[in-house]
Amino acid sequence: MIKDILVDIGDSRKYTLHSHTEFCDGRATMEAFARKVVESGFTHYGFSPHSPIPIMSPCNMTREKVAVYDEEFNRICDQYGDRVKFYRSMEIDYLGEEWGPSHKYFSRLNLDYAIGSVHFIPNQEGEYIDIDGNFEGFKKKMVKYFNNDIRYVVETFYQQSCKMVEAGGFEIIGHLDKIGCNAGYYQPGIESESWYQSLLNDLIDRVIDSGVVVEINTKAWQQHQKMYPHVEKWCRLIQSGVKIVVNSDAHVPALINAGREEAYAMLDRIKAVDKQ
Repeated sequence: MIKDILVDIGDSRKYTLHSHTEFCDGRATMEAFARKVVESGFTHYGFSPHSPIPIMSPCNMTREKVAVYDEEFNRICDQYGDRVKFYRSMEIDYLGEEWGPSHKYFSRLNLDYAIGSVHFIPNQEGEYIDIDGNFEGFKKKMVKYFNNDIRYVVETFYQQSCKMVEAGGFEIIGHLDKIGCNAGYYQPGIESESWYQSLLNDLIDRVIDSGVVVEINTKAWQQHQKMYPHVEKWCRLIQSGVKIVVNSDAHVPALINAGREEAYAMLDRIKAVDKQ
């Protein structure tokens, strides 16, 4: 249970519950990550490969690899578990009513916790497209799959996110407004437009009501100076009593703590002002 995990972590800031290794689109082995975790003095660490999905994706693990992942996780715990508490998780993609964190397949895996995220959305013809990659790839997909309709992409991302929250089956919502990064490069200023803010605020309302944990995702801090959700939403989340974790979403061992200290510094300032 995520509540027990958060109690176990306590006031420690030497943790992250979101990371990717060779079992999906990560670029190093679980062993390499585990060694870096120990070297960095982390106390808690979650492995969260992109889940199996029923469509082709080079970024997601296959069902056939799940047993291998489990075996390697157990080996890592046996070797390093006296120094770090490791967690076995997945970042589960929501693909509509037919597939997502609430699907019975995932409940049978007995994960320590699940991260629910939207990386794929249906285009106007109903084909699911990954809109989470780098901006150059995103621009090409806007032409090829979405008729350059950025409002459709943004609206569909938030619609899918709201449906995922309603369906449940996960404990942590991943990078809940990440579409803003590619959308912001595609159409500068879009994140400040009233219709965009309305969609984001509606999602946050649902997240608050659901009781799920919100991650502050720091993956894009070094390259884009962005965190998800946007920092201007943190005060509202804090005041609403939402549980927050700070996750690096690292794909290479060297970045397991990237952006996290900056995120905690921002959180501390917001909490200090809130107490005044």
